[in-house]
Amino acid sequence: MEQLRQATASMADAGIRRMMILAGESAWCSQQVQSLARLLPGDWLWVGAAPELPLHCATSAMRTLLGREFQHAVFDARNGLDAEALAALAGTLKAGSWLVLLAPAWDTWPQQPDSDSGRWSEQSEAIPTPHFITHLQHCIRADSECVLWQQHQPLQLPDFPQRMQWHMASGAPFDEQAAILDALLSMPEGVAAVTAPRGRGKSALAGMLLCRIAGTGLVTAPAKAATDVLADHAGDYFNFVAPDALLTNPEAYRADWLIIDEAAAIPAPQLRRLISHFPRVLLTTTVQGYEGTGRGFILKFCASLNTLTRYTLSTPIRWAINDPLEKLIDTVLLFDEPDITAVAQGAITLQVIERTHEAQPSPQLQQMYRLLSGAHYRTSPLDWRRMLDAPGQHFIAANCGAETIGASWLVEEGGLSENLSRAVWAGFRRPRGNLVAQSLAAHGGSPLAATLKGLRVSRIAVHPLRQRQQIGQQIIARVKTHAQQTADYLSVSFGFTDELWRFWESCGFVLVRVGSHREASSGCYTAMALLPLTPPGEALTLHEQSRLQRDIVWLQPWIDQPLPVLGCEDAKLNSDDWLELAGFAFGHRPLEACLGSLNRLLLTSDLPLNALRGRVQQHLSVETVCQQWHISGRKALLNVMRQEAQKALEKCDEQQCIALKSAIMQLQFFH
Repeated sequence: MEQLRQATASMADAGIRRMMILAGESAWCSQQVQSLARLLPGDWLWVGAAPELPLHCATSAMRTLLGREFQHAVFDARNGLDAEALAALAGTLKAGSWLVLLAPAWDTWPQQPDSDSGRWSEQSEAIPTPHFITHLQHCIRADSECVLWQQHQPLQLPDFPQRMQWHMASGAPFDEQAAILDALLSMPEGVAAVTAPRGRGKSALAGMLLCRIAGTGLVTAPAKAATDVLADHAGDYFNFVAPDALLTNPEAYRADWLIIDEAAAIPAPQLRRLISHFPRVLLTTTVQGYEGTGRGFILKFCASLNTLTRYTLSTPIRWAINDPLEKLIDTVLLFDEPDITAVAQGAITLQVIERTHEAQPSPQLQQMYRLLSGAHYRTSPLDWRRMLDAPGQHFIAANCGAETIGASWLVEEGGLSENLSRAVWAGFRRPRGNLVAQSLAAHGGSPLAATLKGLRVSRIAVHPLRQRQQIGQQIIARVKTHAQQTADYLSVSFGFTDELWRFWESCGFVLVRVGSHREASSGCYTAMALLPLTPPGEALTLHEQSRLQRDIVWLQPWIDQPLPVLGCEDAKLNSDDWLELAGFAFGHRPLEACLGSLNRLLLTSDLPLNALRGRVQQHLSVETVCQQWHISGRKALLNVMRQEAQKALEKCDEQQCIALKSAIMQLQFFH
């Protein structure tokens, strides 16, 4: 233990952090944590479900601590390992800190069910994650600066290499920071963004800027607690206002500068509104994928701004260069970015990549993940875990020699029982997973849609220097061949843009659904498209395409973006409408899924139906309709609209209404 104390002091002198793994029975791990906390002074933040130290945080709440700093921490992975939370915790630790990882017995760990798998495996119970855990163990074993302490074995510290003395930041800007500060201070009106991995001094730079500007400045962020570092550097110039308060009353908060810390964690529509109220704006955010949005900030939001100056910081400030903990986390979670400045040229070959029984993920699978994470705004460590261990995943690579220059990731969906599919259609059930298959049932017109088997294109990417060479289309053609014997259709769900739709249309997909709300993360409407492979798949695709064409005249007013759908005028109620209206009236089908049939019902009925007419025909807001007809809120309004739909159906054909009600009420009992 004295050797450990000395090693910890040397870490502080060298400005580095390390990981220590305690692997063994739960009680033994807990006992060693208490000994370590007594031996080494520090904050000792506990991250996990059942805290055993005074300062603690649930893994799901780790995001709220981004921007804060701690001395030593414990991450409890004995029952499951949330990779994003682990990476985020590493980013909060000061120089001289240990990240103590609690694990089950080392040899049996890969076979243990992992409670975190419930978030990404789409299985009803926790599953073992042998590929990821073995990959993690391999990285730990290969790292000469990691400390692995197993139960029934003595604590043995490696011979750590000698390091140079590290000098903590003095508060004065480093060279990179100074250059960016000079540029910002002379910046005309507009928006600037500073992006970097954790620990590079983004928040410190923002605080320094507040001290130096000639006018006034405001700070906003997803959580005030995450602006501690910024506040330390800004001193008396720190003035925080929550995003909601700024947007509610922007006139009350005039300033020359707005600084938005951790901007990627704020939804894009809110960010755009915040930016519009201030002459100069500085956005800071982390680009590594453990927040799940940092890369999207670059790919989507920053790319959408006409006048944006982007800066990056690469030199660590809060710890020394080549920090062992950062290096280990980067290796485990593949945070190192792919090289986009060069790529192999020449003919490609397409290859189906199967996960082997070998525990270690193949170098090619790692290449594919890096390519996908560099190209897609939503890819995060959760996806790396899903790729390695979730059932029903398929991969196709486009290779040029030994280099992977294109990749697609496919997920099996559908195959639900008839009764469960009908229950999903009626809104009574939402089993895990099956994104498109469930949406086809829950929002589409076919109660049996989820019984068909689909293969969803979860991700597809081509290296930036090989794009516009039809490689994406070739990959999808290979996917089609691969899926021909096992699926009824290929599907894709994507944030609708004209450019993306042109790609999917060129691959043979048919647009079957567009949501009526913009996604917070992308600012786009969710679209779904199908490519049929079998006669049942063809019938489903044709049915959903016809439904969209029939409904588009009533859907388009809810979507402030023109859609490439040729409408067909048809105001008469048919059997599909009756079924859907009964699902709305007697089940839990959402209003947005029934807009076409509800409009046709309102044209047919001579009843007042005030709530439905106000919301559906006149497009009045929920608040306006509730105020007009003295309804207590959104939930109550939905109930009133369901009751009005029932009355209208009863007046049209009471016997048919009774029969449909009876059939739908039976569906709530199926699981």
